[in-house]
Amino acid sequence: MFTGIVAAIGKISSVTPLAGGADAGVRLNIDAGGLPLADVALGDSIAINGACMTVVEKDAASFRVDVSRESLNCTVGLDTTTEVNLEKALTLAERLGGHLVSGHVDGLGVVRKFEAVGESWELVVEAPHDLAKYLAFKGSIVVNGVSLTVNRVTDIGSGAALLCQFSINLIPHTIEMTTLKHLTVGARVNLEIDLIARYVERMISVSTLVSGK
Repeated sequence: MFTGIVAAIGKISSVTPLAGGADAGVRLNIDAGGLPLADVALGDSIAINGACMTVVEKDAASFRVDVSRESLNCTVGLDTTTEVNLEKALTLAERLGGHLVSGHVDGLGVVRKFEAVGESWELVVEAPHDLAKYLAFKGSIVVNGVSLTVNRVTDIGSGAALLCQFSINLIPHTIEMTTLKHLTVGARVNLEIDLIARYVERMISVSTLVSGK
């Protein structure tokens, strides 16, 4: 589990294809930046741009993870040399500064607006159709590994053509401490919905099936 509070900005310094042909994944070498690695053991989890990955090698300043082809197909930003948001797995001795985050990307959003508003920035993201029902005013959402609060949800259209856009206010601290500063209109981002919303939806759907209503 994670909190969505980015601990450091790292950088994917190399992407090496794994053996196995076109269906194989890649091994990433990640410069940890300011993320301390002394307490990280092989097999530990680190969220990279919101995707939970397992450490398979490490040294004093960097670590390696293997990313499967399935993970590459479901995420963005894990197949090229670029800056990434990093967070080590949560321990029970730490404050839950963001919200409960599993590190499992639910879908890819598209940035529709990213503009300065006063001292802050407004970020508007278009979410996939199947994630629209999980987005709520003042609810939580993870964007590229960053726990954020939804300020506005706008549904456009209906049925299979439904589009959902949500707006987020980014304070200067968030801009400074994460890679969200590099976003541009049209960029894709990793999204993870609120864990509680996921369970509520499941309970409601099962209750409906049981009751027949």
